[in-house]
Amino acid sequence: MTENLTKESFFEKVFNYEENKEWKFEGEIPAIIDFYADWCGPCKMLAPVLEQLSEEYEGKIHIYKIDTEAEQELSAAFGIRSIPSMLFCPIGEDPQMANGALPKNQIEQIIADVLKVKK
Repeated sequence: MTENLTKESFFEKVFNYEENKEWKFEGEIPAIIDFYADWCGPCKMLAPVLEQLSEEYEGKIHIYKIDTEAEQELSAAFGIRSIPSMLFCPIGEDPQMANGALPKNQIEQIIADVLKVKK
């Protein structure tokens, strides 16, 4: 199940950029953060794919969603210019950004390569 984040829950579960200048991931397992908007067509196409992945990788990765309209400060903090954009957050390494509504197999490849998680 994907979970929507606010700035407060983002600070708690992902990264508190007001306290930490350097990236410090707060999660216990890797995460994908989907930056989206309700009006965005490609975002709507990506949503069911992320729901599927959240079930298939349950307990191995978290999938969070951030509404760029509601959480403009978070979007600005990560320089989000186009949506959908996904931030892949591995444990102990810097996050990597991917832009666009990627197909499921490509997201799975990034999960394996960047997050180092196998199904």
